[in-house]
Amino acid sequence: MVKYELKPETELTEEQEKMLLEAAKRPIEFDEDCPELTDEELAQFYRVSEKRREERRKQTVTLRLSPQALNTAKSLGKGYTSVLSRILESALRDKEVLQQFL
Repeated sequence: MVKYELKPETELTEEQEKMLLEAAKRPIEFDEDCPELTDEELAQFYRVSEKRREERRKQTVTLRLSPQALNTAKSLGKGYTSVLSRILESALRDKEVLQQFL
């Protein structure tokens, strides 16, 4: 077994890409330490996954922003609504920030 730590900012070498492609072609080998899961066991994983997905699903809301706030947010580029969501979550967790605007 060979282990490598890949960092997102590091590009793969040709050799590393070749190793990954070859590994993807290999068949899965089950053994006593890692047996093949039954359909019933796989179904249990799916239910847990579905439940967590529901818990993380974002809600759609209507929010009024000043033109300045909207322009600043849009200047962040694609995905600015996700940035706004993270800013709001952070502010709501910070009691001092929250108290300042109540």
